[in-house]
Amino acid sequence: MRLPALLALVAGSEALPQFGGSGFTMLRFGCSQLVIDRIDPLVNPGQAPSPHMHQVVGGDAFNTTMAVTDISKQAKCTTCGYSEDLSNYWTANLYFKARNGTYKRVPQIPNRELFNDKYTTGTKGGFVVYYVSPGKGQVTAFKPGFRMLTGDANQREKIGNGRKSQSCFRCYTSKNFGGDNAAPCADSKLDTEHLPTGPCPGGIRSNILYPTCWDGKNLDSPDHKSHVAYPVGGPAPFTGTSIQGTCPSTHPVKIPQIMLEIVWDTTQFNNKAEWPEDGSQPFVLSTGDPTGYGQHGDYVFGWQGDSLQRAMDEAKGCMGASCGGLKTQAVSAGNNCKVKNRVLEDADGWLTSLPGMPMQL
Repeated sequence: MRLPALLALVAGSEALPQFGGSGFTMLRFGCSQLVIDRIDPLVNPGQAPSPHMHQVVGGDAFNTTMAVTDISKQAKCTTCGYSEDLSNYWTANLYFKARNGTYKRVPQIPNRELFNDKYTTGTKGGFVVYYVSPGKGQVTAFKPGFRMLTGDANQREKIGNGRKSQSCFRCYTSKNFGGDNAAPCADSKLDTEHLPTGPCPGGIRSNILYPTCWDGKNLDSPDHKSHVAYPVGGPAPFTGTSIQGTCPSTHPVKIPQIMLEIVWDTTQFNNKAEWPEDGSQPFVLSTGDPTGYGQHGDYVFGWQGDSLQRAMDEAKGCMGASCGGLKTQAVSAGNNCKVKNRVLEDADGWLTSLPGMPMQL
């Protein structure tokens, strides 16, 4: 099927940006869990344990310190569907806080199939990664050594009016998770910047959108944010405007739109008799954040050679987990790619406090 027809067919599909044109590329691929660990080589390099727990996907070069410029030359495997993507992506975990004050990690489940993508539906834990380009020559792929952070783990309230956040949550009301056909962070009736306040029979979906403008000089910055920026007007919903929008003069180079999409299986925690007695929502990020405003994402670039730039410039465009000459792998290979824990802690049992957070909320 020609791409324009495909775009018309799936317009409005889950997380599909509303671009047009034959050069539009949207890589969408699953990444299995690499490790769940309390280290953060970007914000807390060399520190084990770091302040809070993370879930990590991507290449097996992930470690307490990632000072090597080109991690694609250090990694031997990746949990992601595109085998040339040895990057690392990590976020905070989600926990359920029971009425008795104990905590249980909420597991992630595979996202639904789109574009005949069997890999994504067969992953173990982890999440889905998106890269978007509106066409050849429209974005500059990241360089070896590039890394960035979006969000603020310490944020606990909404900033300003309108959607100013880089992330959102969607509460699935169907008992059987099947996704839906609305792009994330675009409809305030479907998505909230805070965690859902009521039970979600089909689970909770998180989306994290990264900046799309770069200063063109620095591969990193002390706060891991200053070298990148959102378009003029701030973060945009995942509808193409974040790529097509105007970059500020301080950050004139357009880079691919990256988005992370995580599906949390909250189905075992929907009994309100186990929720806090005051009726408040029981979910909390591993940062100790019960609001969701502190959702954040870390990224270290690790695509091999010029593979990402080639994908972003694919003349016929790409959709999903298949793109031109990019190499892919069997889901069994991704599921088997692991790294050892640097901090030995219970990741799945009932806990009296969150790892690194000794005080009750």
